[in-house]
Amino acid sequence: MTSPLLPPEKFEALRRLDTCLVANAIETFQVRLRNEGFADARVRCLFPHLPPMLGYAVTVRTRCSSPPTNGSSYLDRTDWWNFILSVPAPRVVVVQDVDQHTGQGSLLGEVHANILRVLGCVGAVTNGAVRDIPAVERMAFSFFAGNVAVSHSYSHIVEIGGTVKVGGLEVRPGDLLMGDVHGMLSIPMKIAADIPAAADRISESERRLIALCRSPDFSLEALRRIVSKTDQRAHTA
Repeated sequence: MTSPLLPPEKFEALRRLDTCLVANAIETFQVRLRNEGFADARVRCLFPHLPPMLGYAVTVRTRCSSPPTNGSSYLDRTDWWNFILSVPAPRVVVVQDVDQHTGQGSLLGEVHANILRVLGCVGAVTNGAVRDIPAVERMAFSFFAGNVAVSHSYSHIVEIGGTVKVGGLEVRPGDLLMGDVHGMLSIPMKIAADIPAAADRISESERRLIALCRSPDFSLEALRRIVSKTDQRAHTA
């Protein structure tokens, strides 16, 4: 599991940012390729008006297309709640639907959203389905999913912990995840504490560029100078 945790003040500074700015900041550290570390369009934000979600990952795998080998209800297996509490709060539950045709049924709805929230979770992410959308939205509990469904079908947990993949993003227990209206990404812990400062530098550069574009003194020459300086700072951060 990823460690150590972010200090509370660094965590709060990070939570005040949005995912696009965090993604830009991560690029300046050159710790991974620019086309890695985020979920693709197969996983979308269901409640785009909510503030950014930030938390440590709890991972499970589910199936929906056939009954579980033991029990008959999607609530029969409760041992994963103990695993949730083994990961530091705040937590983000990441559910990989491993069926060939994902999203036939949903583990995640109003009941589980209430359970997860009382267990210190701030949201859930799945490549499969979620349901009870209006009720969960009123709770301000974040949902990122591949689709919505009317039924839980035969949804059941088949594996707790380990690496899962949602929207092309690999997630391990304890990974630091962030999500908002733009989507979701993982944040490398080794640079997480330095991201707010890097984001401030990027924001200042962007403000200068935008101010020039809105200025009566705008010129292409001035724009090229600002872009060149911004690019140089990005490569030396």
